[in-house]
Amino acid sequence: MEELTDVRYEVDGGLCWIVIDRQERQNSFTAHTVDELIECFKRAWADPEVGVVALTGAGDRAFCAGGDQKQRAQSGDYGPSRSGLFEIEGLHRIIREIPKPVIAAVNGLAIGGGHVLHVLCDLSIAAEHARFGQAGPRVGSFDAGFGTGYLARVVGEKRAREIWFLCRQYDAREAERWGLVNRVVPAEELRAEVRRYADEILALSPTALRFLKQSFNQDTEHLAAQGALAFSGLHEFARSEEAQEGLHAFEQKREPDFARFRGRASKPL
Repeated sequence: MEELTDVRYEVDGGLCWIVIDRQERQNSFTAHTVDELIECFKRAWADPEVGVVALTGAGDRAFCAGGDQKQRAQSGDYGPSRSGLFEIEGLHRIIREIPKPVIAAVNGLAIGGGHVLHVLCDLSIAAEHARFGQAGPRVGSFDAGFGTGYLARVVGEKRAREIWFLCRQYDAREAERWGLVNRVVPAEELRAEVRRYADEILALSPTALRFLKQSFNQDTEHLAAQGALAFSGLHEFARSEEAQEGLHAFEQKREPDFARFRGRASKPL
């Protein structure tokens, strides 16, 4: 594995920790970060000593704040990658496809694309101060694949629509009540609780777990194709004046003014 700059990779007693380490940007991701995350998940997949993967963020402020909007404002995209592609769909796929349970250890903000990452993990354990929510429509973006369709399977249609249509933030206890996380613990106990969950999983048949994870995924596999279509649309939308208004408002730390674009949504199909 090449030297990592944005992500840390640690293995301890069958549990692999994949840690997004960009604390200065609230552990938001660039295209390079996504490359490193994919590489780490592949390494954990191939390692016969690893039976459980934990995804978390460095520090205690953020799990992941989604795509790096400062990078997007500077370059118009999420920066360079090894392949020349922004492989966020590939990251979503590998979290689902790795034949080992993935636990999100939510140690702070899980917002936007970071919220999607935790939802895609098999289990989520949150620190008491963690907060959850979407921001896409506020910054001229969206995830109309796993970020919507799978979220609705997790929390129900009404709550999923509220999360996306209002862009509020929800505390860990409310997330637990909604079924968005499995357990909430004090921040100082988060890693120990993940360790306890992992040890229980590691005592089970890995082949049975592999079949079970693939079985759970089967019912929502069509969302991968839906996501591909949605990201094609997002690529086109991102260049629009409307999307740029959201991005510029974020950069300028002001509320976006989307009122002038309502007429576009009012046109007949």
